Amino acid sequence: MHTLRASKYGLAIKKLPPSIIEVIDVLTKAGYEAYIVGGGVRDLILGLNPKDFDAVTNATPAQIKSAFGRRCRIIGRRFELAHVYIGRDLIEVATFRAPPKKEVTSAQGMILRDNNWGTIEQDFVRRDFSINAMYYEPRKGIILDFCHAIDDIKNKTLRLLGDPAKRFEEDPVRMLRTLRFAAKLNFDIAEDILKIFTPEMAKLLRDISPHRLYDESQKMFTMGALDLVLPLLIKFDVWKQLFADISPEVTPFIERVAYNTDQRIQVGKSINPAFFYAVLLWDNFLERTQFYLNKQLAPAEARAQAGLDVIKRQCTRTVIPRFTETFIREVWEMQVRLLNPKPQQIESLAGHARFRAGFDFLYLREKSGDTTTEGMGQWWEDYQHLSRDEKEIVIAKYNRQRNKKRQHVVEVIDTQEPLVKEERTRSRFSRKVKSSSTAEAVSTPDRQRSNGYETSVDVIDAKHPILKRKRVQRNLSHVTFGPTQ
Repeated sequence: MHTLRASKYGLAIKKLPPSIIEVIDVLTKAGYEAYIVGGGVRDLILGLNPKDFDAVTNATPAQIKSAFGRRCRIIGRRFELAHVYIGRDLIEVATFRAPPKKEVTSAQGMILRDNNWGTIEQDFVRRDFSINAMYYEPRKGIILDFCHAIDDIKNKTLRLLGDPAKRFEEDPVRMLRTLRFAAKLNFDIAEDILKIFTPEMAKLLRDISPHRLYDESQKMFTMGALDLVLPLLIKFDVWKQLFADISPEVTPFIERVAYNTDQRIQVGKSINPAFFYAVLLWDNFLERTQFYLNKQLAPAEARAQAGLDVIKRQCTRTVIPRFTETFIREVWEMQVRLLNPKPQQIESLAGHARFRAGFDFLYLREKSGDTTTEGMGQWWEDYQHLSRDEKEIVIAKYNRQRNKKRQHVVEVIDTQEPLVKEERTRSRFSRKVKSSSTAEAVSTPDRQRSNGYETSVDVIDAKHPILKRKRVQRNLSHVTFGPTQ
């Protein structure tokens, strides 16, 4: 074990949030050992801003609960942890773990139970990566390094503690963590990991709960290096284990959205991970929608059923919560409404709850080279920056262009499908026949003009039922007009 001076590596108590300091102080005053551990320490050494901080102690979950009272909640079955709430902050506190006396594993070697308490020397061995196995004591200003982790940070190397094959079998999610850390930190993966990281090994992820895989996918989408991790998912055959029926290919649309997501995170803007799921599943949604349209379903019904099918299929790999599913389907539905809005609905559409997400989706589609948007992405982008008077002018102009376009479509149909037009005109002419005298006038095939088109009229005999029908005179003497009770 190496004891390092924290200040030498840029760590100082003033860089820590008050919540993690309070957790360490409460446990220390209660007579327990307590350290900050994991990604928080690693990121501080690398000069990054940690998203959160975790603590580790020799107190059991029950003792942690006793120290914090109602502010603490015990969670987990496989890995029992304590969640401590300090104001709005949540601090995860774990107990030192020891090697299990009797391993409870699945047939593939995955650990099913791991609640054996131990010492700090035993605990560091149970951690996955060396760079996550440094223990920081802020009040004393020291770092405990048991496995030369500081050297791996200097060399930018991602190294597993122990045999990589066994560590992946114990918890296959470590494969996802390997790729996530490699992309986020720009670290090289150690050679002993690369040797065993095969497609067969990646299939172990099928044994992981879809709920847990969904949580891991959210971490990937929000870590700020999404454009770097996607090629790694394909390279190591992990993509197929996470996304059902999604082609393992980073399309221009996916690439642009990934880059845009990372940019938003870097400037501190909020993102919704469900948005990227909508992007990933977009092509599958279009394909499924076309399948139902070919079965003569109405467009709205085809889209609704396609959305249900695609998301249900994806839930076999990563469970998508109901509120996330609703968001995804609403974003897809907004694409139709934004592509061809009715002029009188444009203003209300711009105030829709899902307008911003739907517009971003449409605009990024257009920027990635999707020609089916017909320039409406840029139209909506310009519309949002106009004054009220300018918006009215733009809407009027849009309405004129829309009418011209519809007239052009009608003219094309009339030119390309004369027989359909002729049948439609014939039907209108036939409905105008109202008397037997008229019927006699057209009783022989003849060419008639109707609305500028020549049509051949079917023979209507004077005995035709439609000509025999008589108007029935109603007795209105007992009919009450006006409002009734």
